[in-house]
Amino acid sequence: MPGWGWGSARRAEASGCAEGPWRRGHRLQLHKAGLAAWNPRMNYTRFITAASAARKPSAIRVMTEILGKSSKSVLSLATGAPNPNTFPFKSAVITIDNGETIQFDEEMMKRALQYSQSAGLPELLSWLKQFQVKLHNPPTIHYPASQGQMDMCVTCGSQEGLCKVFEMIVNPGDNILVNEPIYSGTIHAVQPLGCNIINISSDEHGIIPDSLREILSKWKPEDSKNPKKNTPKFLYTVPNGNNPAGNSLTTNRKKEIYELARKYDFLIIEDDPYYFMQFNKPWAPTFLSMDVDGRVIRADSFSKVLSSGLRIGFITGPKPLIERIVLHIQVSTMHPSTFAQLLVSQLLYQWGEEGFLAHVDRVIDFYRKQRDALLAAADKWLSGLAEWHVPTAGMFLWIKIKGLHDVRKLIEEKAFKKEIFMLPGYHFYLDSSAPCPYFRASFSLASPEQMDMAFQGLAQLIKESL
Repeated sequence: MPGWGWGSARRAEASGCAEGPWRRGHRLQLHKAGLAAWNPRMNYTRFITAASAARKPSAIRVMTEILGKSSKSVLSLATGAPNPNTFPFKSAVITIDNGETIQFDEEMMKRALQYSQSAGLPELLSWLKQFQVKLHNPPTIHYPASQGQMDMCVTCGSQEGLCKVFEMIVNPGDNILVNEPIYSGTIHAVQPLGCNIINISSDEHGIIPDSLREILSKWKPEDSKNPKKNTPKFLYTVPNGNNPAGNSLTTNRKKEIYELARKYDFLIIEDDPYYFMQFNKPWAPTFLSMDVDGRVIRADSFSKVLSSGLRIGFITGPKPLIERIVLHIQVSTMHPSTFAQLLVSQLLYQWGEEGFLAHVDRVIDFYRKQRDALLAAADKWLSGLAEWHVPTAGMFLWIKIKGLHDVRKLIEEKAFKKEIFMLPGYHFYLDSSAPCPYFRASFSLASPEQMDMAFQGLAQLIKESL
């Protein structure tokens, strides 16, 4: 499929041909922010925009952090927190699927409805850090804080965290690497930042390392130390159950990609919302588990396995970068919902790590059956008319219709009139105006009977269009 490819790289090289006053001002701002003294192995300063470097701690938010750790004997006239006695909500009992309950008494409810720390509730962060170490054992756990020690923050879903990551790193004209087809939310988040988006080819096993290697060969490894060369800032990828393609990166490809990241000194943004929806075990090692440098920023989400509406995600990465994200949170969302965090925290402590993973197994079993039902419907009605690869994670099947150069009219008009809703593939490409023979079918909500009826109707429309 068409991407921006080499044209983007050439435009990027042109846009980075001179440092100019903006970049000199940027370096000065980084120095003032105390960022220039960071990790001598990882020069984090080159990944921080002037706007991010200029962020300072919010005095009010810092006071909230201090009060959160203080004893009840403290006499505080400092914050503008509303008096919880004025809130109309007094208690709550939430029943979970095993029949047990989570209870918020009046005191707990007062806390749940109040402002809280910008990085996340301490007890939730503590649980998540311990769990992240158990799952991935990042090499950076015991690094000095200034040299990329693993840190975390809770965000309003992983999407908020990712948007803040992009805004922390991307200047107009910067080069970034992605693999099409790509989650449309990411396209719409990064395109307005004015960066050059370079597509890396992929197949049913994810990014093709040789394609990445060929694109990077336009630079020399030492060029990353020269701002004029404008080497890529990061690679963004969804390694498991990629939305929309459903493909997953193999372990060997991840190792090759990580070594290229080390060689050319770019970050890896590992957006992994379907990590807990991998159908085959053992699960593949993550980029975070390979990260000996502190160059991986990982986005996790509870949206697919606990609740999408609670909006609880978490970002893991090197402490110097996580600190910048938290400073942004302080002046934007201020913090994720305290109520939602407490609810999730209470559940996780009640379940424990093994209880959570047992729930994950039940979720995987459900989506595996859903996937198999959609595949059965595809085999029954679309064989010979379309082609697809079996997804190993996630909730999507990526289908290419044979003999049609572009399916936009078929999916958006003809199928829509028949009350068959799919998503045409052009939404997931950088050049959304280009013809595209793909569409995305989700197997998360529809029943097997509905899947069968939908593909039966679609097959008839395809035959009429050929």
